[in-house]
Amino acid sequence: MPATSQPQPSDRRGRRRTYRLVAASAVLATAGALAAALPADAHEAKHAKPRPSRYQDVQLLSFNDLHGNLEPPSGSSGRVTELQADGTTKTIDAGGVEYLATHLREARKGNAYSVTAAGGDMVGASPLISGLFHDEPTIEALNKLDLDVTSVGNHEFDEGAMELGRLQNGGCHPTDGCYGGKKFRGADFPYLAANVLNEKSGKPILKPYWVWKKKDVKIGFIGVTLEDTPGVVSAEGVKGLKFKDEVETINKYAKVLQRQGVKSIVALIHEGGLPASGSYNYDCDSPGAGAGISGPIVDIAKNVTPAVDALVTGHTHAAYACTIPDPSGRPRTVTSAASFGRLYTDTTLTYDRYTGDIARTAVKSANHVVTRTVAKAPDMTELISRWNTLAAPIGNRAIGYITADVPSTGTESPMGDLIADAQLWYGKKLDADTDLALMNPGGVRAGLTYAAKGAEGDGVVTYAEGFTVQPFSNTVNLQNFTGAQLIQVLKEQVSGPNATAPKILQPSANLTYTLDLTKAGADRVVTDSIKLNGAAIDPAATYRVSTNSFLAGGGDGFPTLGQGTNDLVGVDDLSALEQYLLANSSAAGPLAPPVANRITIVQ
Repeated sequence: MPATSQPQPSDRRGRRRTYRLVAASAVLATAGALAAALPADAHEAKHAKPRPSRYQDVQLLSFNDLHGNLEPPSGSSGRVTELQADGTTKTIDAGGVEYLATHLREARKGNAYSVTAAGGDMVGASPLISGLFHDEPTIEALNKLDLDVTSVGNHEFDEGAMELGRLQNGGCHPTDGCYGGKKFRGADFPYLAANVLNEKSGKPILKPYWVWKKKDVKIGFIGVTLEDTPGVVSAEGVKGLKFKDEVETINKYAKVLQRQGVKSIVALIHEGGLPASGSYNYDCDSPGAGAGISGPIVDIAKNVTPAVDALVTGHTHAAYACTIPDPSGRPRTVTSAASFGRLYTDTTLTYDRYTGDIARTAVKSANHVVTRTVAKAPDMTELISRWNTLAAPIGNRAIGYITADVPSTGTESPMGDLIADAQLWYGKKLDADTDLALMNPGGVRAGLTYAAKGAEGDGVVTYAEGFTVQPFSNTVNLQNFTGAQLIQVLKEQVSGPNATAPKILQPSANLTYTLDLTKAGADRVVTDSIKLNGAAIDPAATYRVSTNSFLAGGGDGFPTLGQGTNDLVGVDDLSALEQYLLANSSAAGPLAPPVANRITIVQ
């Protein structure tokens, strides 16, 4: 796709645009030659048109962190909270690309100048319908959604840079080949990766920016992902890559765009903030600009050059539409549309034809719910049906039975506990000396619901549901640690890189301790409270710990977990969960969700 491609009403997509542009250029050239041959007065009479107004509203539709959720997400992952006029809240079922397509298409009606952008993590950690096919179904859906441009997110690197390149450019998977006998065409939209460099060449692995143009209106988009991507992705996924500072990179390419005459600029940033409210429609600017949001995006927004007119963000799966002052003190829009396709953001950018820039004081933005009360988009229904047909033989297989929902929410979640129990059980099968298991919370992508999703029956856990919970294909790894190292691991949950945003590991049932949130840093883990099978941890003793390969590599800010010895690698983590559920549950004897009481929390 050219960096300055022209959207066409009848065919806005990808490489096909190029052919239309070439044809259109030829027609315009011919028309220009004929006009030049006419007398001046005839030329003026025939071609006199009213000049366009100074200001042109451009609709920017955006979303982020879809994570391959083509079907409506289940449980809390498929709901949003809405603040009511009387101060109460209500939950609304939301999400699913059949509904997202309808909402976006309706929103575009009456807006001749409309562009759709995304903030990364469109793929990765995806449910079975997409993840089983290396996210080709999601790219196909995004093409149909008329997505114009997106930044990369950290999850775009789950399968490495080569696979990301294939998603952009097309071609069949190098191992699994072509699905359904068809060659994968790739994304019709550009992935932007301005701050992701090839270590050897020092150049971005994908386009750093892209310019949207319609007639005399042009807006530049710069795409970056979080600088800390290597800390949240497996080492293999980012091998040979360098991730640069987000602000430094955006400011660099803003100057590049300005030199090209592009003065209206939007940054697509896969990094986000933490809103003061869980309601998608709360007033983020009450009592002051940006007062209702904290987290990394605040410092980023305050330091990105004033040449950038709006920031579309993501990563935290939160919902907000705020203004945060830029370095000159002027308010600037910063948005995020939660995750999983439950919301989309509609922003009005008022383009000033005299200056070529956005009139900031006129910018308006709001998040909207992707409700399931609208008609389904038929093309998306067909897409989902087609890929589900391919996935059904694998996805419909029963792997366990539960008595009730197993939620994935909370500092300690029942789903996280269940996975830790499964990994301890499997670890003991590999090595009877395995003592405990720890699971990273970010690896628990969903919970299990008791209600049947299809024809399997209530309480049945299918392989597809398990895949949604654990889609990463990490292996179960056993390692030895001293007691002192084990204590240090628990303290790293709330110190070092995790001091401001704790990552609380989900423990197997035999590990208990107290987390005192009234204290600061590592002191929040009460050392004397740490017990294994009811006994205090001996700093000098050796303990065999079961984790996944991501944690075993020191991921998520746990460097001590990367120092284990006597490694033993087992099956992938989903297989371990499947084996545990099949061995410990049945239709006649379903498994009850764990009670999340292993960590005593003091607040």
